[in-house]
Amino acid sequence: MQFQSYDLGQLKGGEIVEVTLGYAANVKLMDSSNFSSYKSGRRHTYYGGHVTRSPFKIPVPSSGRWYVTIDLGGYSGKVSSSVRVLPGRLPSARQPSLSSVPSLVQDREIPTGFGEEPIIRKYDVFISHASEDKNDVVRPLALALQNKQLRVWYDEFELKIGDSLRQKIDKGLANSRFGIVVLSKNFIRKGWTNYELDGIITKSISGQQVVLPIWHDITKQEVIDYSPSLADKVARNTAVYTIEEIAEEIAEVINDN
Repeated sequence: MQFQSYDLGQLKGGEIVEVTLGYAANVKLMDSSNFSSYKSGRRHTYYGGHVTRSPFKIPVPSSGRWYVTIDLGGYSGKVSSSVRVLPGRLPSARQPSLSSVPSLVQDREIPTGFGEEPIIRKYDVFISHASEDKNDVVRPLALALQNKQLRVWYDEFELKIGDSLRQKIDKGLANSRFGIVVLSKNFIRKGWTNYELDGIITKSISGQQVVLPIWHDITKQEVIDYSPSLADKVARNTAVYTIEEIAEEIAEVINDN
């Protein structure tokens, strides 16, 4: 079987191997012993699998010498790939826990006039996002939150050119306890002003943060260029946190309030 292989040398646990493919292929991250077995056609253990979307990232599970192989599983064709190693997740790069920002979680009940029953928010979480980010991050995040028994409303919050950002997010906050905005290059290209978005994420009077930005496929410098004040808000970044980690933290902070 034809395959491409990359000797990554000594890596530290937590570093991330990023594989870019020209076509769908099998991607395997292996230590020295399993790489030797793979080359010999013997049974082997690996991290990864059949990859249809590129780039694909694999966390290095432990320190040691690691290899990456790319093959087509015996089918004919040409393998096209490149590999690079990204820095691991350092504790100092992580922001404060979401529980340190109590204003992110809204009360389940909304008080009404004297003698009237309070209004109950129907959803735990809403997600505002550009429609282009649905497949990469929004749908996986919504499913991860639903798997944690949270009620998620996100189809109503696909933000398109011409939409009112404020109306969409205000409506979401009125019906949900926790608000998320997926901040990406696609989102910024929609043309909303940084002043408007910054004003929505933070209550203008109290200065409390009420919406969690999730940075996706965007660098801190790009966020700073868009809105310096947004770059200082508590956020989560899909380059640093997995979708499951983000969902787990959101579920914990909602269930604790």
